[in-house]
Amino acid sequence: MVKVDKKFKIIISGGGTGGHIFPAIAIADAVKKRNPEAEILFVGAKGKMEMDKVPAAGYKIVGLPVAGFQRRLTFKNVIFFFKLAASLWKARNIVRSFRPDMAVGVGGYASGPVLKAASAAGIPTLLQEQNSYPGVTNKILAKKAKRICVAYPNMERFFPPSRIVLTGNPVRQNLLRNVDRVQAYQKLGLNSDKRTVLVLGGSLGAGSINNGVIEAIDRMGKQDNVQLLWQCGPYYYEKLRELVEVKRFDNVKLVPFIAEMDLAYAVADVVVSRAGAGTISELALLGKAAILVPSPNVSEDHQTKNAMSLVKEGAALMVSDMETTEKLIPEALDLLKNEERRKSLEGQIKLFAHVNSAEQIAEEVERIVSI
Repeated sequence: MVKVDKKFKIIISGGGTGGHIFPAIAIADAVKKRNPEAEILFVGAKGKMEMDKVPAAGYKIVGLPVAGFQRRLTFKNVIFFFKLAASLWKARNIVRSFRPDMAVGVGGYASGPVLKAASAAGIPTLLQEQNSYPGVTNKILAKKAKRICVAYPNMERFFPPSRIVLTGNPVRQNLLRNVDRVQAYQKLGLNSDKRTVLVLGGSLGAGSINNGVIEAIDRMGKQDNVQLLWQCGPYYYEKLRELVEVKRFDNVKLVPFIAEMDLAYAVADVVVSRAGAGTISELALLGKAAILVPSPNVSEDHQTKNAMSLVKEGAALMVSDMETTEKLIPEALDLLKNEERRKSLEGQIKLFAHVNSAEQIAEEVERIVSI
């Protein structure tokens, strides 16, 4: 363990989705556990979910007006440059006033301006690259980063080898606690005698995954020994609720969002999910048989690359975004019936697990601030 002889301050920047926010909070928790006197400031994007989730975890956060660049031709891209300029200016002021000993970037809209401002001020930076294929921003930021913590091997293709540390992706710590499976069924309103398909579309939901379920809802509803726990996302919930209520299937439970994911994972025999890096890390740690549906709306198509890194090792199945209506639920039901295949997937995905990711990254933070 690295001993830090001084009280230090760090900025953690990023967010936009749960896949960025929850690892960031896990890193902060690990730093505070090891260094209770450390002062941590989060910087996120105004209007994004980190502005609620981070304060709920007990940390202060400041928002930037930054937004994402649209890949299609749109007037929003004109506004993007104005927001970027304003965010760079505000990030410089935050760095100047907070005076951190280092800055940590976890990906998301706010990472770029903050780490750029920190580097310009001579403050050391650490990148936490979650995906098997990094985006353009992290490739640029890596040129000046002191350390690059990665989740996948063979990242020397993208980053300087001497600065890479294989840590895996931090996950929400409550997922690792022991869960009474019988109580989990009760709390979620599910039948403990039935096998469970857990469908996730990320914290915001996913239209194509929802469409895949809708297309096969009658087939799912007629399964006597199978039940569906379906997180559809807040945006889609009301419309889908009406559909499910009309069907009156008692083995289909629709919810907009699942707060207690430890319970949901505990009851899941098969998980259908996007292929975000954070979700994959959770599935690996918990050893869950998964069908991954990579989002096509991400930079560098990195979710497909994430999924394929597992598929080629027999650690997960994949259904493309365009095939959900035809294949998604049939694949899930077939997997439920094939215990040998399911057990093989569970065993193989565990090989991708990193148990102490947050602690490893916290130790790298300590190494840098102690120099």
